[in-house]
Amino acid sequence: MIRLFANANYDFIKWRRWAFSLTGAIMLVGLGFLVARGLNYSIEFTGGTLVQVELAHRVPTANIRTALDNVGLQGADIQNFGSDTSYVVRARLGAEAAQGEAGTQAVADAVARALDQSAGPGQYQILRREAVGPKVGRELQGKALAAILVSFVVTLVYLAFRFEWRFGLAAVVATAHDVVATIAFISVMHLEVSLVVVGAVLTVVGYSLNDTIIIFDRVRENLRKYRRQNLYEILNLSINETLPRSVLTHGTTIATTLALLILAGEVIRPFAWVMSFGIFTGTFSSIYIAAPVLLWIEKRWPGEDARGARTFGVRAPATPAMSAPPTTPPSSPSPRAPQPAR
Repeated sequence: MIRLFANANYDFIKWRRWAFSLTGAIMLVGLGFLVARGLNYSIEFTGGTLVQVELAHRVPTANIRTALDNVGLQGADIQNFGSDTSYVVRARLGAEAAQGEAGTQAVADAVARALDQSAGPGQYQILRREAVGPKVGRELQGKALAAILVSFVVTLVYLAFRFEWRFGLAAVVATAHDVVATIAFISVMHLEVSLVVVGAVLTVVGYSLNDTIIIFDRVRENLRKYRRQNLYEILNLSINETLPRSVLTHGTTIATTLALLILAGEVIRPFAWVMSFGIFTGTFSSIYIAAPVLLWIEKRWPGEDARGARTFGVRAPATPAMSAPPTTPPSSPSPRAPQPAR
């Protein structure tokens, strides 16, 4: 596979307008789902009840989840806590549960009915129950959004210092595309937004930035190396040179996330979905968003490149007016000094 792309010479930038149109259409559909349906927040963001239980014997998590669905606690989060027989159940406050202590008790009673079905009467003990208020959920939402925004600012500052502000702006645009596309994907798939999913989104941000920085670093090297080529050609060359590395890295990561999708449980599966989509959209944006945006920025606001030696160029006419150096008339030979008469 790596040898297949070892001498790649594809004109990626040529298809930038088609790529913009395709990703724009897909994102419009995703944003339509986001506006119409919204996001499916977990109790960590909306508020709910936490119940810790200890079972007399091990019961499969899938059996407990089915029993919780039967008693009206759909979408409850179930996790092992310390041992195979200790579980923490997080459930939303449903219609049957009022706010406050009465609501917490109602959810605990529903969990007890579910355990009667799955583990058997008298085969469990409820160790604690407590409420998770929506105020905590709003605070978590704010922190998650702040983490994404801080990553944008740090990226812009780092790339502006490491390369140039044009590189940083192009990388931030590509990363913002990935975040919006991933959130739209979460809405379309109706995945539950938990702290695990927020962690997956932040991982996608880092993954996309890493891929973009690798391409931009190669762009900077090639700008120093090939002084006569314009930016259009340099971008294509740099993408093709990093293609074998991208295929290897993304292929192995996709294989891992697909294994999680197939083999992992309900808790980790949303993380695997988001990571699988994020790897795809991160690779796409590094090639078809970041690079074309850099080309557009340099066309709009031309400036010196990373060498500080010449202005970035875009695809030029076949015979540019300024391509040939100015010619100077040949200097006439200096007259020979007269020889003294003998």
